Amino acid sequence: MTTDPAPAQDPPPAPGTYRMRPGGGCPHADNAALLARGPVARVVLPGEIAGMAVLGHAELREFLAHPDVAKDPRHFTALREGGVPDGWPLRTFATVPGMTTADGADHRRLRGPVAAAFTPSRVEALRPRITTLVDTLLDEVEEAARADGTADLRRLFALPLPMAVIGELLGVDPAHHERLHALSERVVATGAGPEQTLAANRALLAVLGEVAAARAADPGDDLTSALIAARDEGGGRLDDAEVIGTLLLMVVAGHETTLNLVTNAVRALCAHRDQLRLVLDGRATWAQAVEETLRWDSPVSAFPFRYATRDLTLGSTVIPAGLPVLAGYSAAGRDRAAHGPDADRFDVTRAGPRHLSLGHGPHYCLGAPLARLEATVALERLFGRFPGLTLAEPEETLPPAAGFVGNSVRRLPVRLR
Repeated sequence: MTTDPAPAQDPPPAPGTYRMRPGGGCPHADNAALLARGPVARVVLPGEIAGMAVLGHAELREFLAHPDVAKDPRHFTALREGGVPDGWPLRTFATVPGMTTADGADHRRLRGPVAAAFTPSRVEALRPRITTLVDTLLDEVEEAARADGTADLRRLFALPLPMAVIGELLGVDPAHHERLHALSERVVATGAGPEQTLAANRALLAVLGEVAAARAADPGDDLTSALIAARDEGGGRLDDAEVIGTLLLMVVAGHETTLNLVTNAVRALCAHRDQLRLVLDGRATWAQAVEETLRWDSPVSAFPFRYATRDLTLGSTVIPAGLPVLAGYSAAGRDRAAHGPDADRFDVTRAGPRHLSLGHGPHYCLGAPLARLEATVALERLFGRFPGLTLAEPEETLPPAAGFVGNSVRRLPVRLR
């Protein structure tokens, strides 16, 4: 009698390290286990690549603005020495050409053409358009719920809103929106296999190439046309790869973060009716609800990557030079050392240190004002129209995001009344 060989097992992590779950799960359970090791912890990334995670609020704030911390992948030792395969699921985060993988003058050069589109005045000018989009989408949600009173709010509302807004800013044909979202999800899924990862990246770059070609042939008053002009007429301020890399960043970050933020805020308010009532009664604001969601259930859980350019001590822990480091936004949001013994409690009236969920330092999220505006308008119009909205399924049955970078659920069935 023969038996099948036992499946290969991953080698155990080194003592004191924590293995990140490639397929995702509850980030707050992972964060609790990580924070038990301290505010800075050793982790094992997919592919058995050693890394670190900065989890404490104070330590993360220091790390994000530290002069000896870089984003340029030349500082990633394993990548530089050929130890990271092409199909590694986190490779795009590390290597995409653009502002998220650049430092100093290079970072300022790449950030400049984009920053002009996200000034406070330009973002505020989008409010009427966002309000119209929200109301149109809510009409569609109500229509979808006619059969049994329920609808998937993530698919019908939280997703198409930021996708439409960033699509209009970039001058992307709406026909591309659904494909771009599907490919974005595959690119940020940390548990994907090498073939899936490579295929998703190739497909996403191909679609973005089509977008750039269309805008080059017919320029408009949009960000893609501005990037192409910076490439063609700005003395070489951007090259072809940087244009596409910037578009990739804008598409993925420009809708995934807000999608998760709106989804998480609805979940939080439905689960905490007393907090929802405070806002509905005018005793707190929708902006406060958005900020508390960003702290309590950050739309990005652990963002790749930064690198210490020399051995760097944070607290009592040394971050070795050249290791990839995750920014633990969701862990920092519930760090009791910063937010008190009730850090796990959702409280829209909370006072305390500002969360770090949209970053800090030179790489602070450019789209933060837009994300806040979209989420605030979305929540105000949604609960103003459907104040009795509730989840149609228990929270624990909702499938989590596929990976440890994004933090949300993959569907949000709600009952409108």
